[in-house]
Amino acid sequence: MIRVLVVDDSAVMRAFLSRVIGSQPDMELLGASPDPLLAIDRIRRSPPDVVTLDVEMPRMNGLDFLRNLMAVRPLPVIMISSLTRQGAETTMRALELGAVDFFPKPENFDGLEATAQEIAEKIRAAAGARIVRRRPIAATPAPAPQKPQLPPPMQGPAPAGLQRVIGIGASTGGVEALRDLLTPLPPHMPPILIAQHMPPGFTETFARRLDTLCRIHVKQAEDNEVVRTGVAYIAPGGRHLVLMRRGAGYFLRITDDPPVNRHRPSVDTLLRSIARAAGSQAIGVMLTGMGGDGADAMLEMRQNGAWTIAQNEASCVVFGMPRQAIAAGGVREVLPLPEIPARLENLLQSPA
Repeated sequence: MIRVLVVDDSAVMRAFLSRVIGSQPDMELLGASPDPLLAIDRIRRSPPDVVTLDVEMPRMNGLDFLRNLMAVRPLPVIMISSLTRQGAETTMRALELGAVDFFPKPENFDGLEATAQEIAEKIRAAAGARIVRRRPIAATPAPAPQKPQLPPPMQGPAPAGLQRVIGIGASTGGVEALRDLLTPLPPHMPPILIAQHMPPGFTETFARRLDTLCRIHVKQAEDNEVVRTGVAYIAPGGRHLVLMRRGAGYFLRITDDPPVNRHRPSVDTLLRSIARAAGSQAIGVMLTGMGGDGADAMLEMRQNGAWTIAQNEASCVVFGMPRQAIAAGGVREVLPLPEIPARLENLLQSPA
């Protein structure tokens, strides 16, 4: 049984999460506490397998609670975030501190069967997650890395025949894995397209945060946008990202097509579009995440001549998506996360 502790000052949210947990045959509710200080005492007496934690609470906010917990007794934590810009920024900080995943607070609590199932799946994934002690966040932000100015829009992208494209898929644990992968990369990388499972309202904050840390530009993808060298494009939360070929270059489409593998954005949707638009010019990377989204598309990429890489189990928070991609036969190479940036640079030195 997965033992879960709910820490949330909202009585409505505590009741909702308690119902979700109580309805799962493999879960047990250890308690639902409105007070983080009481929750700390409960954790000392009877450690849970997973904690769901509200971002904003009285007496001790969620970040302080998480920081103390990770220093003393690291446990899988799922943050419950508000759908505000401040809530999104706090959630990104929480993931940096070691939270496994997050979930936005529902705006209403009527007819939430799909939401309840998603929360239950996140709890199951968190229970089996590898807890990563993150490096401390600097009190004073580091200066933004130097990066070249983007060319004016009318200049257009490099010709498709001369341009490589990198596609990356990620889910649980992917926010921090992407930071570790992107920050070492030099500024003149080929375009990078990313599908990270994330709900609406969070990807723009995520992209801005990465852009302050990376030498490449990082932004939320826009519909009909021309694809450029030195830019990483993140699929907007709740929407699909698709690569299209036009003349001598590429452009992006953002769609509201139905979820694929129950996800939108879907890794399968993105990587399949890259396989068809870029063929052997593409490189596919599968990072940490639960489920099997992207496995079929990684195989299609490989069959079209692309080079494909999966993150290895030891460096994953959750090995589900890389495992499925490997099992489907779509992976040429399995690497620890710290080795992937240098490997990408090495691959770019040779012809596709």
